Amino acid sequence: MKVHVLQHAPFEGLGAIRGWLDERGAEIGWTKFFAGDALPPIGGFDLLIAMGGPMSVNDEATLPWLAAEKQFIREAAAKGVRVLGVCLGAQLLASALGSRVYPNRFKEIGWFPVRAERARTEGTLRFPDETPVFHWHGETFDLPDGATLLASSEACRHQAFQLGERLVALQFHLEMTRDGLAGMLKNCRGDLEPGPYVQTEQAIQRAPESSVAASNRMMRGVLAYLVDGSREAL
Repeated sequence: MKVHVLQHAPFEGLGAIRGWLDERGAEIGWTKFFAGDALPPIGGFDLLIAMGGPMSVNDEATLPWLAAEKQFIREAAAKGVRVLGVCLGAQLLASALGSRVYPNRFKEIGWFPVRAERARTEGTLRFPDETPVFHWHGETFDLPDGATLLASSEACRHQAFQLGERLVALQFHLEMTRDGLAGMLKNCRGDLEPGPYVQTEQAIQRAPESSVAASNRMMRGVLAYLVDGSREAL
């Protein structure tokens, strides 16, 4: 299996996704935008993963590579490549498919529960009824035409969607590990302004291992769905 990763910040890598890919013997290619990497030809990989980042999808004036990245995602999706978007990557997927991305009413940073939505399409991903996951975002998106909403939270209605069986967007971080948390806090702690859905650094660090492990298991389930067509509940 060949996988290509779109990485926007050095501290937002694959996290728990990497272990799953390594178990499969996946060949992983990278476009590290922060290092000035170029995008590869479309067609040389089976799965495209767009990771998170501190920028907005609307920052094209200052980060012109965003326009090229969205076009790349749009073309990959049109050619039937499996696409997973995480946080910023989810917003990029929504934008690439023609949807608006804009500031959410609340910033959502920390461990907050998402609730499963009743899928309108048979065979879509099935999230637990309610489960705590890690968030770090201030924007949200409209659903692309034909997409199925998979999960919501109190702070943000559109948390996850899929379109068909090959495109999945997760605004939260199921891939998050302890090292990933440390990197986010080191580089983005300035975002932790008081708010109803913004936890303190200490509260974020105190998240139980069970929450991290459960999120990582769900991430593996999402990957199995995209790559293997697994229909097991997450």
